[in-house]
Amino acid sequence: MGEARGAGGRADHPQVAVLPPLLFAGAFLLGLVVERVRPTPLGPLPLRLLLGALLVAASAALAGAALREFRRAGTPVEVWRPATTLVTTGPYRRSRNPLYLALTLLYLGLGIAVGSLWVLLLLLPVLVILTEGVVKREEAYLERTFGEAYRRYRAATPRWI
Repeated sequence: MGEARGAGGRADHPQVAVLPPLLFAGAFLLGLVVERVRPTPLGPLPLRLLLGALLVAASAALAGAALREFRRAGTPVEVWRPATTLVTTGPYRRSRNPLYLALTLLYLGLGIAVGSLWVLLLLLPVLVILTEGVVKREEAYLERTFGEAYRRYRAATPRWI
């Protein structure tokens, strides 16, 4: 099956450097490996589990709301498929990237729950890679695809929160 092409012969999707779930999962697993070699206890288990569970629950709520908006708009959430509609409702009114915020909350919640400082420290390079290799490419794609509507949305809505 061929790849959909947009104006100028470009693939009609953002051409991100890495799939965001794989980026987060890879960093998390790397953090766990380093944790086994150089343990970094983070505090009492009950407190870690409680805080981790709260963050995971917040992540699930945010992701659920964001995914609902994509379904309502009838546009795919997958970054390798062409966007058909600019989603600006629900959590997208407050952040241009609520799904990536949800992934970040999930990562933080799980990192705290497992008690790994290494996992938490690896979130910093993950966010740099996410911003440079995914978000900025998506933003350029959305501007090419939706033009002035996206520029107005970008001006009115923060990238993160």
